[in-house]
Amino acid sequence: MAYTGDRPGRPRRLLLERDTELAALDALLTDLSGASTGSAAPGTGGLLAFSGPAGLGKTSLLAEMRRRAVARGCTVLFARGGEQEQGLAFHVVRQLVQPVLAAGTEKEQREILGSWYDIVAPAVGLVAQNSTASPDPQGVRDGLDWIVTRFAVQQAPLMVILDDAHWADAESLAWLTGFAPRVTELPMLLVVAYRPDELPMDAAGFGRLAERHGSRPFDLVPLTPGAVSRIVRDTLGEEADEAFCRETWAVTGGNPFEAVELAAKVADRGLKPQVVHVPELRELASAVKGSGLVERLERLGTSAVRFAWSAAVLGAEASRRLAASVGGLGEAESTDAVARLREVRILAEAAPGVSDEDSLEFFHPLVATAVYRAIPAAFRVAMHGQAAAVVAGAGLGATTAARHLLEMHPESDPWAVQQLRQAAREYLRAGAPEAARRCLARALREPPALDERADVLFELGCSALLTEPATTVNHLRAALEEPVLEPALREAIVYRLAQALGHSDRMAEAAETVAEAARGATDARTRLRMQAEQFMWNAFRADEQDSPARSRRLARLAEHLTGRSTGERYILGLRAWDAMVRGEPAATALHYAEEALGEGLSWTDEQWGFEVPVLVALTFMYCDQPGRAEELFNTGIAECEQKGWRGAHLSFGFTLLGYIRYRRGRLDEAESLVRGGLRIADRVGHQVPAQYFAIGILIEILLARGRTQDAHELAIRYSYGTIVPSAVVYPDSQTVHSELLLARGMRREAERQLLQVGERLDPRGMRNPAWCPWQLHLARALEASDPARALEFASEGVRRARQFGTQSAIGQALLAKASVDHGAEQVTLLAEAVEHLERSPAGYDLACALVDHGVALRRAGLPQEAVEQLHRGLEGAVQCGADALAARARDELDAAGLWPLQLRTAATEPLTAQERAVAEWAARGWSNARIAAELGAQETVVTRLLSDIYRKVGSDHAGLSRLIGRQGGAPPAPSD
Repeated sequence: MAYTGDRPGRPRRLLLERDTELAALDALLTDLSGASTGSAAPGTGGLLAFSGPAGLGKTSLLAEMRRRAVARGCTVLFARGGEQEQGLAFHVVRQLVQPVLAAGTEKEQREILGSWYDIVAPAVGLVAQNSTASPDPQGVRDGLDWIVTRFAVQQAPLMVILDDAHWADAESLAWLTGFAPRVTELPMLLVVAYRPDELPMDAAGFGRLAERHGSRPFDLVPLTPGAVSRIVRDTLGEEADEAFCRETWAVTGGNPFEAVELAAKVADRGLKPQVVHVPELRELASAVKGSGLVERLERLGTSAVRFAWSAAVLGAEASRRLAASVGGLGEAESTDAVARLREVRILAEAAPGVSDEDSLEFFHPLVATAVYRAIPAAFRVAMHGQAAAVVAGAGLGATTAARHLLEMHPESDPWAVQQLRQAAREYLRAGAPEAARRCLARALREPPALDERADVLFELGCSALLTEPATTVNHLRAALEEPVLEPALREAIVYRLAQALGHSDRMAEAAETVAEAARGATDARTRLRMQAEQFMWNAFRADEQDSPARSRRLARLAEHLTGRSTGERYILGLRAWDAMVRGEPAATALHYAEEALGEGLSWTDEQWGFEVPVLVALTFMYCDQPGRAEELFNTGIAECEQKGWRGAHLSFGFTLLGYIRYRRGRLDEAESLVRGGLRIADRVGHQVPAQYFAIGILIEILLARGRTQDAHELAIRYSYGTIVPSAVVYPDSQTVHSELLLARGMRREAERQLLQVGERLDPRGMRNPAWCPWQLHLARALEASDPARALEFASEGVRRARQFGTQSAIGQALLAKASVDHGAEQVTLLAEAVEHLERSPAGYDLACALVDHGVALRRAGLPQEAVEQLHRGLEGAVQCGADALAARARDELDAAGLWPLQLRTAATEPLTAQERAVAEWAARGWSNARIAAELGAQETVVTRLLSDIYRKVGSDHAGLSRLIGRQGGAPPAPSD
């Protein structure tokens, strides 16, 4: 425990019985200092956690650690949680980051934060002048990860200290919990201290941080009698007798804070530290604690009491001027109150260079808590009301005022409603929807004026959309029932209500909600928009009763639209998707997709959503235009990143971009992108649509690469196949699970599931094998047990593929038919499949067709033709990353002795200097986040760079070092 000795000549700071904790710190500091010089391997950072009840010296221990870190040349960032600031979103983050940013101009701040500026500026207390975007919480957390990672790299070695973490705001704690595992990859030491019994219920992940790093928190214990004796004698003199010292230990329980305070009180009273004064010692001991401290405060007089109360209510924003305004004190009174409160150790002495006008701090958090709780309840509420007005008038912002308004009783005050709504807007802009929800819920209780109530309900519903869609439904339905409701607001409410219902897996209700609004709309534009929403939600319903009728209505409506408005383009986009799914000629689907694009469809238009733009882009993919689809996806992903939307939107973006690469046969890149999408989906939640998309696509990729066991383990981990989503997902989850069953040799189970798929999709008119090839898989499942039916299903698949008309669909269907037709026609079918697939972008399917054709030719007694096709198939399989297919081609060539030709492989494309550096860092085991910090780029840029590198390498991560050697020379070191 660190304490202050009052006798002249005594040391100012001593630390007792914390040798173990300091030894752990020194060991980590040694590793940290080594990492900064480049003498140690990556991952030399670490985590120290200290827990214990109040008063056991956590703050003093952190102060000593801070001193030692500075002495070792570390950059130190410090923050402290505040009991009164737990509701202020990103309060702790701002304490950490603002010292780094505050001194610079906006231009300098933008240079530091780079492309993250507009996303994280509000969260860290800066102003993003030209942005109205509302990033999602994950986007802000990713931005904070980038900032701290980059700062750790640039200012190494870095120590980040958080005291009183149990009082940290939820948003900062969520970020820190997610970021903490990265510290071992960085030249950074994270030190946290908290009271375990006071951690919030939702902070369980934070409480387990130390265990996740292979250690346990240091549980601080009370001091021994010997240590308390040292405190007493350093404060009162060496003449203090042993009985007096031992009684001091007994009455304080070895609590360092209470021991120091009690010794100081004894000195103030002028008592001699002898056994005869033990009764007075016990009396003073009660004054050190709660009620005794309050009595000590009351003896200072009314002005000092009111000032202390005001400072306790203000919390972190307390200054002499503001506390005086809240307490109604004049300048002389407040100055005198500060002096008296410091004299009795209620307020702390000002830090060097800090004036009372800037900041006031209590002597210890325990003192602040005791003073705040001593304020009579009714008076405390009134003081919060006064504080709200004072901080608003001082320009501290609506969120600071809202903290106090949340503590007040409702009074039908329009100003309070205005402040709370403004605070909610600022919180949403900062990526803190839960904080916004609290403000709006309180504004609703004020209550707002009748003509404002619907707006508040709407804003409240929108604030909870990402976190509590079911709660959103209740608020938005209540908003629709308000008597005062403008048409534009009604339209916005209906749209958000349908979104909330859809996100709650209530697709039918979502469709009926917008259908009812369309029937009652008097404005043509509104009616068209609601019709578009109705068509969309019905398209996503797995239980839609009459899909063909919807398709007919959609087709009739689309015929008369010109695409002049956004609503019309959305209808046209849905028509394009419907035409593709139904298997109408691809030219029809492409026509409507082009019409829908018009001047472009935004992924981040909060009034329209991203679903239709995604469907339009996928339509191009299924229609054999993957390049166009990739262009649209890259644009959409960039939009999401720019706005800080790094949840489900970005997950879909990466996953489906990976799906396009898979359809093109670029399996390495596809797997990397889809795994990135799945990581994001996992952060969004469990059993959400984004997960189903990513898992299904990743299983298909793994099967194509011949990694059936990996695919099986993935399915088990996510219960894929046992839980059937109620919404339509792409690719169809039951069909993908059947593919996995087939790969595992479970033909009968695959047959049963695929028949169910047909019974589900055919009546809905969803018959395009390019979108869902259930018949082609069913043919393979039936090949051994019922070859006639297998050929029948395969032939129907070919017929449907020819109707759709794309080269890849026809080639894939012919390949499937050839696999179950073992007659004389097999060679002809495979030749035709190769011919179609050569004109398609489907590289993996072409490699499969070539290998199958080569095998069939060899068995037909045509070895020369066979060797050419097998070699071409082998080359294609290697370039795709289809290891199992390549092994099969090699086995066929080896078994027949057909190896006269030199295997042709594409020459490796040269890497740029930046790509070579990224390849080297990845080969060293650096995380994407650390590489991004070194480049000064977002982490998603690194993901795409690595994807391009893998394509050029013709392999995955394992091939990076080999490639670097072939390219010649070493890439630049990280410090370059």
